[in-house]
Amino acid sequence: MLKKTHHIAIICSDYEKSKDFYVNKLGLEILAEFYRKERDSYKLDLALNGEYVIELFSFPNPPARPSRPEARGLRHLAFTVEHVEKVKSELEGKGIVSEPIRIDEFTGKKFTFFEDPDGLPLEIYEG
Repeated sequence: MLKKTHHIAIICSDYEKSKDFYVNKLGLEILAEFYRKERDSYKLDLALNGEYVIELFSFPNPPARPSRPEARGLRHLAFTVEHVEKVKSELEGKGIVSEPIRIDEFTGKKFTFFEDPDGLPLEIYEG
């Protein structure tokens, strides 16, 4: 029935700040960018290694959504990386603070969390 995830939609509070974060700090590629005047809203289509993954939206005055501790809804977005330590160090070099590296008790793989400009929890997971 389902084949794969098509995309993940994220609504940000500061479009330029979030665009900079996802494009210049995390390295996602811009596929398309639209401004919808009637909604005073931007829509940015982002890809990871050529595959469409994130729709970044801006809306005037979006309400805050609780994300911690363990609020209902999307818990976090995770990205596969080869070496968690290396990517953690690269993120910190760009001013992105992350949690200490942990080990998944079920897989033995390393992972850590950091946040986007709106506090959305993001994870890097050794793959």
